[in-house]
Amino acid sequence: MDYRKTAEEIYKKVGGKENLISAAHCATRLRLVIADNDKCDSKAVEEIDGVKGVFFASGQLQIIIGTGTVNKVYDEFITVSGLTAATKDEVKQAAVAQQNIFKRAIKTLGDIFVPIIPAIVASGFLMGIMESLNFMVSNGFITLDTSSSVFVFAKLFSNVAYTFLPILIAYSAAKAFGGNPYLGAVIGMLMIHPDLQNAWTVATEGVQVRQSVWFGLYKIDLIGYQGHVIPVIIAVFVMCFIEKRLHKIVPEMFDLFVTPLVSVFVTGYLTYSIVGPVFVAIENGIINGIQWLIALPFGVGSFVMGALYAPTVVAGVHHMYTIIDIGQLAKFGVTYWLPLASAANLGQGAACLAVALKAKNTRTKSMALPSALSAFMGITEPAIFGVNLRFFKPFICGCIGGACGALVASITALGASGTGVTGLFGILLCLNMPVQYLVMMAVAIGVSFALTWMFGYKEEVEEPEIPTSTDSESVAQVAAPAKEAEPVVYAPVKGNVIARTDIPDETFASGILGDGVGIEPEVGEVVAPFDGTVVSIVDSKHAIALEGPVGIQLLIHVGIDTVNMEGKGFEVFVKDGDKVVAGQKLSQFDIQKIKKAGYSTTTAVLVANSDEYPNFKIEKQGKTKTMEKIIMV
Repeated sequence: MDYRKTAEEIYKKVGGKENLISAAHCATRLRLVIADNDKCDSKAVEEIDGVKGVFFASGQLQIIIGTGTVNKVYDEFITVSGLTAATKDEVKQAAVAQQNIFKRAIKTLGDIFVPIIPAIVASGFLMGIMESLNFMVSNGFITLDTSSSVFVFAKLFSNVAYTFLPILIAYSAAKAFGGNPYLGAVIGMLMIHPDLQNAWTVATEGVQVRQSVWFGLYKIDLIGYQGHVIPVIIAVFVMCFIEKRLHKIVPEMFDLFVTPLVSVFVTGYLTYSIVGPVFVAIENGIINGIQWLIALPFGVGSFVMGALYAPTVVAGVHHMYTIIDIGQLAKFGVTYWLPLASAANLGQGAACLAVALKAKNTRTKSMALPSALSAFMGITEPAIFGVNLRFFKPFICGCIGGACGALVASITALGASGTGVTGLFGILLCLNMPVQYLVMMAVAIGVSFALTWMFGYKEEVEEPEIPTSTDSESVAQVAAPAKEAEPVVYAPVKGNVIARTDIPDETFASGILGDGVGIEPEVGEVVAPFDGTVVSIVDSKHAIALEGPVGIQLLIHVGIDTVNMEGKGFEVFVKDGDKVVAGQKLSQFDIQKIKKAGYSTTTAVLVANSDEYPNFKIEKQGKTKTMEKIIMV
């Protein structure tokens, strides 16, 4: 590969220097921030020698080149373009600045809600279980001591995340907006202060206290913001705006006490007197509008939303739906939106399952089956990006099935007691209406599977190549290749082996960088998976490329997006060009530091040239020790 030529061609096709803002690279991708996407010919870039794929994500043009090659292309690209090498954080900031306000808002919502989803899920699950137990005890189905400590404590635990939700949101929002998260938490506390009337009691008791504000200009209701989302986010945005500007103008010797005091007091007064009342009204209007849509006669609105849900996952805007779930839980006691999301996810899973069962190609089967199971658990990205969109018709069939399931959910008024979990396990949030949930599942899965089986997938049979040479020795070699030592990849990391399609990164999951597996590590140590040579180690130390028996080109990529850690928590014990033996320690990494930084530790083990091996086979999934056989080529 001519790295200079590749860099020059990329430079021309993306629009030249006037269309480039910044450039960086990770272990596998060249990451460019483009001024005008319309001036970039991404299809032409994809045809350039050495480019394995191109896509826009997070405001960046990401050009997949591969480990060991991307850094060389990047060096040439910097020389050709005249740009200054940028850090990953600088590129991310430049990318965000280039996005339109809608995309920036959606990204911000994702940054706020994704970190707190585990807390919401835990409470939602427990609430569903407690409600089902209460129902069964009240109707005499089971006998249970509801005064026992286990039951009483579990009931207390079940709603704690929802009771103090404004604090969780405020803390997370302050981090997303670049403010002090602890001051953000204080704003959340102000909004559910015990001296305010609890919002849950207003419906039965009415407004108890009103307060005159702005020197008697008008009065506001002194009500807490339990169950509200948008007012909390806006309030914290205001606080962060004030805090950051005060940091710039307040002398350093006074900054420590002046900035927090003024930020909290001013934000608190504005929140109680203006922000809260205004955005509660706006939030209620949004929730009522959505409820009106999904409650249209004959389930028409739900049918449409069920069909559109999966495309919004593709667009990456689905994180905003958490606001709808939480708002509906606060207003109605259940969320009618979550069953629609479940139907859509189950539909994509069923379409993917149909592909898995109908496909004769071993690689398609091995990719589709685990992706389908993942979608049934509520994680649809591997199924959508790795299978359904690739063949396209299964994606459409999945959307239709999801729409039909959502239609049933609407007609039966199916509501969930919590949020955060969809798919098969979503029934735990609908134990008050289990039959309706099962019917919704059956319809979504049945319609998607049937449509995909009949119309959505037809495998193209490749004609085998017949050697044209009449040379008898050549023909004999095609018929009976020479035997070689067993070409095996052993586990380089101890942990839980998962399917490639379950790796939480669409580039790895889709197979663009080769087939293989993911490993959820139990020990932060990487060893050589065979006797071979170190081809490349990225500067941030999180990824190593090796060459092994029969030309195996292997990428070991520790964690997802760990390039952003810039080597912190990683240590490497080999260098480029070193010969290594199976079991030799290559690197170590700090699992807790990676998790604390907010990244997945899932380690991708991918054979970059897997398509060269017709007998490529995954040998193991589940728990594994280092040096157990996981891949055979």
